[in-house]
Amino acid sequence: MTAVAPKDALAGLLKLAGHPADALAAVELTGAEPALPSSFAVGTAAQTSIAASALAANELWRLRTGRRQRVSVAMRDAAIEFRSERYMRVDGNPVGESWDKIAGLYRSGDGRFVRLHTNFPHHRDGMLKLLGCDYDRTAVQKALDGWEAETFETAAAEAGVVATATRSFAEWDAHPQGQAVAKMPTFSIERIGDAPAKPLPKGDRPLSGVKVLDLTRVIAGPVCGRTLAVHGADVMLITGPHLPSIPPLVVDSGRGKLSASIDLRGPQGRDTLAELLRDADIFVQGYRPGAIASHEFGPEAVAALKPGIVYVTLSAYGHTGPWAKRRGFDSLVQNANGLNIAEAEAFGAAQPKPLPAQAIDHASGYLLAFGAMTALARRATEGGSWHVRVSLAQTGQWLRGLGRIDGIKAHDPDLADVADRIEESASGFGKLTAVRHSAVMSETPPRWERPSVPLGTHPPAWP
Repeated sequence: MTAVAPKDALAGLLKLAGHPADALAAVELTGAEPALPSSFAVGTAAQTSIAASALAANELWRLRTGRRQRVSVAMRDAAIEFRSERYMRVDGNPVGESWDKIAGLYRSGDGRFVRLHTNFPHHRDGMLKLLGCDYDRTAVQKALDGWEAETFETAAAEAGVVATATRSFAEWDAHPQGQAVAKMPTFSIERIGDAPAKPLPKGDRPLSGVKVLDLTRVIAGPVCGRTLAVHGADVMLITGPHLPSIPPLVVDSGRGKLSASIDLRGPQGRDTLAELLRDADIFVQGYRPGAIASHEFGPEAVAALKPGIVYVTLSAYGHTGPWAKRRGFDSLVQNANGLNIAEAEAFGAAQPKPLPAQAIDHASGYLLAFGAMTALARRATEGGSWHVRVSLAQTGQWLRGLGRIDGIKAHDPDLADVADRIEESASGFGKLTAVRHSAVMSETPPRWERPSVPLGTHPPAWP
């Protein structure tokens, strides 16, 4: 399949979101594939998803001022930002390991492969209980020798832990969930309630005065919040004191955000979140499907509590199909949907090969931000409450649809290669050096105004 040109890919996103046809004229896309060593158009996915989010911010700026700014995104810079967690340092040092020691790829007893995600302690412990083995890769492999890949995949899901069997494109396309995903758009923006039109708050940035509640973890959802913050929103990350985190990702994606702790398991915590919601404009959540609704904060409940809310949902596999309620992560989705097998075949690798970035995660984050800002613009002009939905599986389908490239021998940039993209700032962890945002805007340069801080640093109250 011939690769889709970046401008055409971006035009498709804008059209799906209902942006005016002339919005594309405001952006300049520079650079070309390959941006990273891959047979997939990862650079195009990075450039166009980031550009889409910047153009949505630009539309908000037009609503504020009556004029559009010039926007530009270089493919190289966008691809580097898609790997931001790799290049981040605190006081000159890496911030620990993101991957658990038994996470990763294994061969199952039927000769196929399975991938385990055990980065959260409860997922790790549940996996060891399911397998009945010690916390050791050799022990895990021995245990998996007694399982067929798809039987294990199903058992893991039923046990509340996360793993997928490795599939080819053909196998995914024949799978009921693959068929469900193929029928979904890349994202959706739907009106879920009535409310009067609400002009944007006063301010000198696209999202000035806009309040965002960010109830997400790991990469995709936090990247959404980080992107809204880079355009001026007041973003408050909400985590529960009992919930696990992945520390390096907290540092990288926490830039620009307030960070508060609320326990939604009790009435006091739910009352606190409801109070915050009354002043919020955007509510972003990425918990297991149904989990947040069980605490009375599903889309319809939130729209009733705060008419005019933009409610943003991230899921693993989309809202329809037999896997709609399954937990999932980028590494598992690209393993299940055929990307890893196709990449391995392109490279001549004997085992499934991951993409050179958590591309599904990062692209989903920018698409979430794109959808959130698009819905906010609709609220300003049409009124209403809105629901934006993105899933990792839908984003993976979009990436696949961008076509294949000759990127096998492309350079894999290390930290020294990206020095020109690194900025330094103070943080709640020490001196932070991290990747700058890659979108360039002529009147409101993207920037984070708040430092990254440890979870729960701030009280759960708007400043």
